[in-house]
Amino acid sequence: MDAYALIDKYYADSPELKHVLITHSEQVRDRALQICHAHPQWDVDLDFIAEASMLHDIGIIYCYAPKIHCLGTHKYIEHGYLGAELLRREGLPLHALVAERHTGSGITHDQVIREELPIPVQDYLPESLAERIICYADKFYSKSHLGEEVALSKIRMNMWKYGHDAILRWEKLEREMK
Repeated sequence: MDAYALIDKYYADSPELKHVLITHSEQVRDRALQICHAHPQWDVDLDFIAEASMLHDIGIIYCYAPKIHCLGTHKYIEHGYLGAELLRREGLPLHALVAERHTGSGITHDQVIREELPIPVQDYLPESLAERIICYADKFYSKSHLGEEVALSKIRMNMWKYGHDAILRWEKLEREMK
């Protein structure tokens, strides 16, 4: 599977957004692979980690976030499930789970209801090891500040705005990825 070809298929008419997506995704991929190499005891498919890292944000094409050249009609929070739908249509169900479950430290069914999020009501928690690795790696890179790494202390502060459960999930990811 060629992640770049799939990105080209959907982003050919959006070169600025394609650049943002690829730059961010390559950073996430490189960090995810670095984490895997630091844990040789893990039984992970490195090719899958690389592919899923490149495709985890493919749904941003449908969202509106003009600062990063997203000119779609959906709210940005929807990019995970929209990307998952796209990846399922492409015959990539495991890649779709990564896209669906990578936001924040995961989103719970209750959080969707409580915060009235415009996404289907279900849990969006990273479950597989690959999902957790990519979810964790993603938080270190912003699409609005390409090339910069987000400090761990800032990630922790950002997690607090999503509540106590989100920070507990983040801390669990931190411990696992060390």
